[in-house]
Amino acid sequence: MTLIERVTRDGVTPEVERPDPAKVIAGDPVHTTWNLEDTDGLYCGLWQSTPGKWHIAYAEWEYVYIHQGHSILTAHDGTLTQLRAGDSFIIRPGFVGTWEVIETTLKDYVIRV
Repeated sequence: MTLIERVTRDGVTPEVERPDPAKVIAGDPVHTTWNLEDTDGLYCGLWQSTPGKWHIAYAEWEYVYIHQGHSILTAHDGTLTQLRAGDSFIIRPGFVGTWEVIETTLKDYVIRV
């Protein structure tokens, strides 16, 4: 096992999927995930989505750093959070709302279940 690993898509086979159609509000978003770590409820890697909007409900904790693109998180109470290249943020368990990708978005993620 390598104790230090660069966060990159190089040499990693991505998983490509779409959100559950019942959750999609607009568009046809395609999600591509390069998962680099999957250990004892800890996941990290890179995730990219093409434009679209879908419902989300977080049961997990997630740290995110946006590399490129523009997305908007909207909480169930209507609070908007704009996400652009260079932004980092935490989504805590219990967040319910929507994720809308305006411009294809690439993020680093660290998820703790």
